Amino acid sequence: MRFVSLSLAATLALAPTVGLAAGGGQPKSDAASGFDVSNLDRSVQACEDFNKFANGGWMAKNPVPAEYPSWGTFAALRDRNIDAVHTILEAASKSKARKGSEEQKIGDYYYSALDTKTRDAEGIKPLAPWLKRIDEVKDAASLQDAWAALAAYNVDAPFGIGSAPDFKNSKMAIGIVGQGGLGLPDRDYYLKDDEKSKMIREEYLKHVGNIFRLAGDDEAKAAADARTVMDIETRLAKASLTNVELRDPSNSYHIMTADERKALTPNFDWDRYFAKTDVKISGTMNVAHPKFFAELNAMMTEVPLDAWKTYLRWHLMHATASTLSTPFGDENFNFYGRVLSGTKEQSPLWKRAVNATSSSLGEAVGSVYVKQYFPPESKRRMQELVSNLKAALRDDIQQLDWMSEATRKQAVAKLDAFKDKIGYPDKWKDYSRLEITRGAYAVNALNARHWAFVRDAEKIDKPVDRGEWGMTPQTVNAQYNPFNNDITFPAGILQPPFFNPTADDAVNYGAIGAVIGHEMTHGFDDQGARFDAEGNLKMWWTPEDFAKFTERAKCVEDEYSSFAIDDGTHVKGALVKGESIADLGGLKIAWLAYQKSLEGKPRPADVDGFTPEQRFFLGFAQVWASNSTPQFELLQTNTNEHPLGRFRLNGTVANMPEFFKAFGCGDNTKMVRSGPARCQIW
Repeated sequence: MRFVSLSLAATLALAPTVGLAAGGGQPKSDAASGFDVSNLDRSVQACEDFNKFANGGWMAKNPVPAEYPSWGTFAALRDRNIDAVHTILEAASKSKARKGSEEQKIGDYYYSALDTKTRDAEGIKPLAPWLKRIDEVKDAASLQDAWAALAAYNVDAPFGIGSAPDFKNSKMAIGIVGQGGLGLPDRDYYLKDDEKSKMIREEYLKHVGNIFRLAGDDEAKAAADARTVMDIETRLAKASLTNVELRDPSNSYHIMTADERKALTPNFDWDRYFAKTDVKISGTMNVAHPKFFAELNAMMTEVPLDAWKTYLRWHLMHATASTLSTPFGDENFNFYGRVLSGTKEQSPLWKRAVNATSSSLGEAVGSVYVKQYFPPESKRRMQELVSNLKAALRDDIQQLDWMSEATRKQAVAKLDAFKDKIGYPDKWKDYSRLEITRGAYAVNALNARHWAFVRDAEKIDKPVDRGEWGMTPQTVNAQYNPFNNDITFPAGILQPPFFNPTADDAVNYGAIGAVIGHEMTHGFDDQGARFDAEGNLKMWWTPEDFAKFTERAKCVEDEYSSFAIDDGTHVKGALVKGESIADLGGLKIAWLAYQKSLEGKPRPADVDGFTPEQRFFLGFAQVWASNSTPQFELLQTNTNEHPLGRFRLNGTVANMPEFFKAFGCGDNTKMVRSGPARCQIW
């Protein structure tokens, strides 16, 4: 379920979807060894604006490309790696691979995504079976059947169903349903009264109407249908939790029996729905957001069937627009790319095909490139770094003056229980039941959705496979999973500037070391602190210690709430608190690990006029170099738990005395937070 992964699985950044690891035959990179001094802007003092000092030169040389809403270290790394993945998929599409093999499937999926001639000839025809099911809705029972038919292809309209660990018995997977069914990025987009929100809603109405016109509606009907969609989605939005409320795991945990579900939604036949989706629920399940389902229950009788049918047609087309004919794809990009993100033009078709194939058959692609691009030495070096960071965090916990011995013991036990996932999974996903052909791209994409749905549903009421990955190996990102109490570092992120074999230790500890520390600290952020060593939602702190932790976390929240983008919109400190705690703790732990690595060794020499201490912070800085469109900055600030890069960099180092000392920052400089304003947790 998306709401679970987005709100509880903590990641490093707004994740690109494709990457490739460093190693033998690695993708071409223009990264300099360590830190490139041409990225500096020496007209700015490090103690006044460290982001501009460290990254100003890079920002001046790297305007946002027309095909992206934001351009930075993550995007640049992804873009370099796409070429390597492209090579793999080109070879697969031209091979004479055995039918049913993974090579055949990734090759044919990629081929169908590129085949615009067939896509344009087919138009909306590939959706005919699903549209027919929607057209046949004549009563409440058949409406439920249509919901189920779409849910089985991971179209969450008006909600979806899947599996997730039981929050309080994390070794077992249970069924879960939760809020969904919106076409705009967040429930607040439907409810806020500021001018930009109103403008976006007007553009959304135009977009929905345009999709209906492409599907065959005349002008008047398309406009009316768009208004119907907006009315239903607005009502669903009002019943949905905010993105800040979703950060509290207890707000998404409501175990219900069959009788309790029936009492909550008497108009909804759960058993029929389960049968139509072929989901096996033996008894209790997590109805994550009861308020949403109570409202949906009322809407089943209050919203006309024809309105529901219009809404379902929209969500089917919305979910598949990028896989249909060119006009559908162009219209989809126009709203979600240009209007929402400020992207000027679509990426080339081949890049979109690479991303789509890597997303739908991620581990089938990943198993190929890992063999070609991720040598054992990279994994070994990463394991060593992770071990060093764990030791540093353990030492830090032992020395915290605000934590009692009782809580300290539990914290160390949780740290010692961390499991590491580095590079790629030990066991690959099985795609044998997924049918992929050189036919309609939309059908391949829907087949992949159904395969993923079935695979997920089959986990219900079974032990959790804790070896499974939540990211593909080619992803340029990292993750902490509170249910498994594990940290994941895919092969995709293990290359410059994050992990650079030719850089000195100071830069590597500031870059990949901070990434490792970031994910470890997620185990103790405002969400992770609520889960114990076994991954269960359980209070393992003493009340006094948790109150102290909450007070320190509030310092971070308040700091980030003071930041604003150029149009005056403030960062939601409560939304970004977890990522910001992880940034601050991660950099502190990386610093301690770096200092420990120097014990018994001669002091490293200065490089390019910078001390080792300064190069540590410069290594961290280059990770967050970025430029963005104003639209993307607004979208990120409104909806994403990750602050913008400049806030992550400056907001973190402004709390670190080690930074002040390294660059000689006085108490009155902008990069120094003093007294009670300085935040420190780990």
